[in-house]
Amino acid sequence: MATKKDDIAKLSFEEALGELESIVRDLESGSRKLDEAIDAYERGAALKKHCEAALLKAQTRIDKISLAPDGTPQTELVNIE
Repeated sequence: MATKKDDIAKLSFEEALGELESIVRDLESGSRKLDEAIDAYERGAALKKHCEAALLKAQTRIDKISLAPDGTPQTELVNIE
């Protein structure tokens, strides 16, 4: 199970999360040989990074950071309709 960044980059958040959950279940079962487990762990780490980036992008789209009149930062929800 090679970690291919281009392959992972094409996955939607839901697809990546589903695959990551599957890898976690598989690793927790202890059924893989050591080399296979390491490969799966590497792919899982890449999937986790992809999911975190997707969540950050979504949060950025929703939250708008601005300054209040007193100069303190405030968060405003962005209407994405």
